[in-house]
Amino acid sequence: MATPPPYQRRAADRRGDGADRERLLRFAFTLILVVTAGALAWWGWQRLRSGTTRDSDPAWDRDSDRIVFTSRRNGQADVWAVRLSDGRPASVFEQPSNESHAMLSPNGSQLVFETDRDGNYEIYVSRANGEAPRALTQHPGQDRFPSWSPDGLQIVFASSRSNPNMDLYRVNVADGSGLEQLTSGGTNASPQFSPDGAHVAFTSGRDVHILNLKTRAVRRVTHEPENGLHPSWSPNGRQLTFMSWRNGRAEIFIGPADGGEQQLLVSMPTGDAVDPVWSPNGQYIAFVHRPGGADETSSEILYAVDVATRRLTRISR
Repeated sequence: MATPPPYQRRAADRRGDGADRERLLRFAFTLILVVTAGALAWWGWQRLRSGTTRDSDPAWDRDSDRIVFTSRRNGQADVWAVRLSDGRPASVFEQPSNESHAMLSPNGSQLVFETDRDGNYEIYVSRANGEAPRALTQHPGQDRFPSWSPDGLQIVFASSRSNPNMDLYRVNVADGSGLEQLTSGGTNASPQFSPDGAHVAFTSGRDVHILNLKTRAVRRVTHEPENGLHPSWSPNGRQLTFMSWRNGRAEIFIGPADGGEQQLLVSMPTGDAVDPVWSPNGQYIAFVHRPGGADETSSEILYAVDVATRRLTRISR
């Protein structure tokens, strides 16, 4: 066969080079798509794994439509709020420090919360929008889990100042005076005033207890292994809601405050249901769903359950 002229060989070479370049570009484009898809899949898995929804510590406003809660959606603990009627969460205030366990005063004008802005956790009070914050406690120990008295004049909280496992205290809101220790010894947390202000329900160990503030008598409501934690009163003071691991994972129960049969209210299909709080109108109980259970990277999703119908409403978005 005759050898093609040089100009024909150069044209063929150019066509071959163009085809090679086209194949290379197709390969590079495919590789970019694969890598990008893989990266997006990995990012999505990490997002699911680490839990981009990290909402906890629900507390109701007096109108039973608004919930104040802790959100870690921006990496740190901040105070947010959401209305059940529109489901649109909004930041109440964000600080470089961590703020959590916020609760609105009975008249809705003030907010109490725990914060580590001073280097360790203290109890602060501010306006409802987070403005004009002031320290209610100042101590090297950890002061946590604040809760309002029904008249808005006192705060009950847990502190490690005399017990590394925490005891309960109460203090006057106006000026931080009248600090009074309520328990001595044990592991105590999550105190909540009764609606009449005469009692405090709290967790000690793995059980719910009720403290009579006048007599200082303590009555046990749950009994390990039929345990209970994080109690919250019904508005009429006759019942308590709490979380329990009695069935092998955390579920929400309700029962009479003076003793009696305790009933399972919420058991989620997966993971744990924790930290229940009764609404002021008695219709709902807000709680936190942790789909990954005890996994610290699991999402934390706020729900409300209608006590009468047991219908669930997802609050977190």
